[in-house]
Amino acid sequence: MKKYSVFFILFLGTIWGSNFIYMKMAAAYLDPMQVTFYRILFGLIPVLAFAIYKKALKLKHLKYSIHFFVMSLLAAVVYYYGFVKGSYLLLSGVAGALSASIPIFSFLLAALFLKEEKITKNAFIGLLLGFLGVILISGIFNEDLVNLNLEGIVSIILGSLSVGASFIYAKKFLMPLKINSTALTTYQLSFALIIMIFLVDFNGINNVWQDIHTSMGMVFGLGIFGTGIAFIMYYFSIEKFGALVASSITYIPPIVALIISFFIVGEELKLVDLFATGLIFLGVFLINKRKA
Repeated sequence: MKKYSVFFILFLGTIWGSNFIYMKMAAAYLDPMQVTFYRILFGLIPVLAFAIYKKALKLKHLKYSIHFFVMSLLAAVVYYYGFVKGSYLLLSGVAGALSASIPIFSFLLAALFLKEEKITKNAFIGLLLGFLGVILISGIFNEDLVNLNLEGIVSIILGSLSVGASFIYAKKFLMPLKINSTALTTYQLSFALIIMIFLVDFNGINNVWQDIHTSMGMVFGLGIFGTGIAFIMYYFSIEKFGALVASSITYIPPIVALIISFFIVGEELKLVDLFATGLIFLGVFLINKRKA
């Protein structure tokens, strides 16, 4: 069982880590809102098919629509839009490294809004280290502040904060409902797609199909695999291997994003970026340690 859990962590982490380069590629042809629309659309397809196959969708679930709506905003619309915009404005490796702050925001919000979560000494140190890493990788101490892309940094942090908040909301309002996780994901992405239909400017949305590599990366890499199948695998790993093992997946995407950024795309990464990423990882490790 252990070797299979390691496979899931590495495979799913690699899928999510590669999302940053696919978002950056697609954003060269579309605006961030259009890329978000396509990601949700193609991500919904395998999730909906799997939910129908599992007979997980129930009409009675619709009475909880307000919760599905909130989750669609937190865990899809705001989250994906922030990451797409940030990935376009920043180096994809830096954007991926900043995404490692998700569990830090998640724990901080849990400590504030969930009574059972306590900020221990290790967790407090982890929070400080994590936020220091975010500040360092943002380049705020860089002398060349004129070229500092604050909009991209804020976009990734907003996306990380949003999805971090979604974990807390789900734990407090959705987990007690005992609804199948596949159904929850289907409702979440379905509501998100409806929201995006009203928000997206569809002018020029077909521009991405001019480049076969970019369009296929968006459809399969970002949508079907990076969103739909990744969600199914994530919930499967929670069910089979436990939440603790599944949570360790968050360590992999930033590393994958940095590797793709440096070795494949050829983006320049500074030593401070790697050091800051290490601080974020150390912070997440201390937060997950859960001991005083």
